Amino acid sequence: MNKTEKKKLVLVVDDQFRVTRFIEIFLKLKGFDVICATNGRDALELARSREPDIMLLDVIMPDIDGFEVMRRLRTFSKIPVIVISASPGNRGDADAMGADDFLLKPFQTEEILDRINLLLGR
Repeated sequence: MNKTEKKKLVLVVDDQFRVTRFIEIFLKLKGFDVICATNGRDALELARSREPDIMLLDVIMPDIDGFEVMRRLRTFSKIPVIVISASPGNRGDADAMGADDFLLKPFQTEEILDRINLLLGR
């Protein structure tokens, strides 16, 4: 990336702080700006206020689950979303809700990077 290029902003959403922190550190080392949310409400607020380039979104969260976040997000944004879930059965629902990709937990960090770069055309 040259000095005039703006870093891409990734919104990472998972109710497990360790997961968000791990992904955040990895993506920052790979040249991304990263913001994190540990619940659906904060995710939607950050999506509106910060307008990230892409979102990594967990399905199971305590207040608003990932599918409801997707439903609400699509009313105001078309940013690419990679849904992350430990359940392979959530893939169909993620596709139906407008997800751009689906990643099964556990995952390799390089797999996240590859999928982000693919969706962002990098």
